[in-house]
Amino acid sequence: QLQLVESGGGLVQPGGSLRLSCAAPGFTSDYHRIGWFRQAPGKEREGVSCITSSGGSTYYADSVKGRFTISRDSAKNTVYLQMNSLKPEDTAVYYCAATGFISVQFMCNTGRADYWGQGTQVTVSS
Repeated sequence: QLQLVESGGGLVQPGGSLRLSCAAPGFTSDYHRIGWFRQAPGKEREGVSCITSSGGSTYYADSVKGRFTISRDSAKNTVYLQMNSLKPEDTAVYYCAATGFISVQFMCNTGRADYWGQGTQVTVSS
């Protein structure tokens, strides 16, 4: 059973930055894909960014391209989402998820995942 634990959410002003962390002990190279998803009140869940466990392939939603960066630290079994130039519309609960051998684009576009974290709230407001 893969456990995912998110951290790093909080309140930030528009234009500010946050870094989310997803601790995923047990995910293995060349198999798992890790993704960040978000859901705002009254809206559908959206795939934000996804990465292979090797870090060799990434995918970003158009809404975050150029502002968010996904990365991984293999030594710490942790995936990060660096969020810059935050906007009020980025406000949501952000979830980390993991699945097996599928493309990162497919994972992000469909929400296909076998494991989910508990979520961390990100609020962008002045």
